[in-house]
Amino acid sequence: MTTPLASSLLGLALGLKLDASAGAAGNRCAVEGVSWTPGDNGATELRVRKLEAAALRLAMGSLVLELGGVVVHELVAQLHTEAGVPQLVSVDAASVELIAVKLQGPVTAPSSAAAAAPPAADAWRLDPLGTAAGTIRAKITDAMLLFDADVTVPVRHGQIDFNDATVEHVGPDSRMGVSRLGLYVDAPDGRSYLYQFASAPLAGVEFEQRGALLSPWVSERGKLQLQAFAESMLRQGVAAQGQGLTEQARVLLGRTALSGEVQLGDGLLAAPGLQAELQGRAEGRNAIALHAKAVGQGVTAEVASLSARNAIAKFARGQLRCDQLAASLKLQLVSDGKQLRFALDMASATLTAPRVEPQAPGEPVQASGGG
Repeated sequence: MTTPLASSLLGLALGLKLDASAGAAGNRCAVEGVSWTPGDNGATELRVRKLEAAALRLAMGSLVLELGGVVVHELVAQLHTEAGVPQLVSVDAASVELIAVKLQGPVTAPSSAAAAAPPAADAWRLDPLGTAAGTIRAKITDAMLLFDADVTVPVRHGQIDFNDATVEHVGPDSRMGVSRLGLYVDAPDGRSYLYQFASAPLAGVEFEQRGALLSPWVSERGKLQLQAFAESMLRQGVAAQGQGLTEQARVLLGRTALSGEVQLGDGLLAAPGLQAELQGRAEGRNAIALHAKAVGQGVTAEVASLSARNAIAKFARGQLRCDQLAASLKLQLVSDGKQLRFALDMASATLTAPRVEPQAPGEPVQASGGG
């Protein structure tokens, strides 16, 4: 059954509310080894040797979080009661085990108030892309210009060198590249742009080069430095994504199957409100498997062994930190043509030494990832 203790801790620590729609079968919780130690001036320490919960369903605005199970070991909560109202000072635990976690909802642009505030310079940090390596493959069926093309794009040392990318199909093969106008394909019947840049130059882009003088021949197809390029694109905001896709590219994406493997490097991964340091590249951790039957309808990314340290998640009432994070996860992005939605599934996850640090009264909410 749902206990007042579990509901109170969720509300005090994270500002979450149990979803009543789960019914009698959901939101079950059990605790062992509870001790309550009053202190001076309204201070209280709550200790729980073990807290287990199953079938939790939590509401967070337009997002829905479901947990098949959670086990918290050696939980300690410091509270302070003022005018009869308990205020959370801190919560920490030895470890937290999560089972069958699912977070889903719409991908939305920031609110107008949040969008008006300039993002921190380091709000987006994608250091693991700087040394990423792998191969991305695409199969374009009945492509209007590429005649059933097989596309192979190698990723080496965090870079895509379009001189190494191949576009194979019936007849003379095509070539991919990047110019000041955008990403293109040179097919036998001419150049077509897949993505057009709003402005140039862009961070992380080495544009194509032509031969001597006004030679029409391309001698270098150009390069993308993934970290710098992705960070610059993300700083434009969610609302700006996809605006550079040409209509021709949108049609092709609806006919494009995707697969690939990319091994991320170690380093800081930060987004507004989130950050962690990926680790374990030498052991093959943090490798991403990509696949899609039709990219225009959605893409799935799976990480069989996610490993990170010094993870921080900031929320309305403070922040959650943990020393180590290990998980197995799958992220799905699905588009119906009008709305982009996401579903994050974690088969399992373990947080070592997690702690909740509530926001001090009057302190502004910090939303940036930080470095």
